[in-house]
Amino acid sequence: MGLEVQRVGEHEFVGRNERGAEVRLGRKGAEGAFSPAELLQVAAAGCSAVTAENLITRRVGEDAKFRVDVTADRREGASELDAVHLKFDVDVSGLGQDEREALALAVDRAIDKLCTVSRTLKKGIPVTEELPI
Repeated sequence: MGLEVQRVGEHEFVGRNERGAEVRLGRKGAEGAFSPAELLQVAAAGCSAVTAENLITRRVGEDAKFRVDVTADRREGASELDAVHLKFDVDVSGLGQDEREALALAVDRAIDKLCTVSRTLKKGIPVTEELPI
């Protein structure tokens, strides 16, 4: 099966993977659903969080809680995003300035090297569609 998106109602869709996870999709503002552009942003934030997790917990503590806030630049009426911005919210008050800077550098390097979503967005790739004829 891999990944799929199925229409379940007017402007209502469900994305699924073969492990049984589901996510609701819809138009911007649809109650209880992500828009596709929101999912793209969440994917970038999620990939960065997963990539940075071990670096952060090793330095801040195994029970460290953190959040990655994500915003995007989008021109009025445009059907594309111009930029995606990620901001980590993690308590680094227990680290010295040098340790904070080293952590930030390590996280940046890891994301640049390992985060599939951010790397793909930066690279830009073809997207193809196929309909039955």
